[in-house]
Amino acid sequence: MRCLTRNKVLFYYALYAGRKPVYETDEYGNQIQTSEYAVEYGAPVACRGNISPASGVTATEVFGGSEGYDSIIMLDDPHTPIDEYSVLWIEVKPSESYNYVVKKVARSLNSVAIAVSKVNVRK
Repeated sequence: MRCLTRNKVLFYYALYAGRKPVYETDEYGNQIQTSEYAVEYGAPVACRGNISPASGVTATEVFGGSEGYDSIIMLDDPHTPIDEYSVLWIEVKPSESYNYVVKKVARSLNSVAIAVSKVNVRK
């Protein structure tokens, strides 16, 4: 399946880069490591793809009816590195908090279908 250039929408994605420990400062000014970790992502990368409407029969059949996702992004480059740990900025700039997460990725020989779900993240 090929995506028409005129149907492609600009969005941004960032890949999972790892996690780092969270530190707190005690009353004496010492850095103490907590048992929590903060997730880190790489720099946002611009990408263009065909983003489906929020719902539809075709979207439901691609990944099955049980997956909880809001939209599907179709890309004509099967080597795009987006995976289930990536975050997305759709219809917002990457200077704001990301607003979508990847639920599932289905790769074929010529295209990639990515199921995404909307989230509310505070910066």
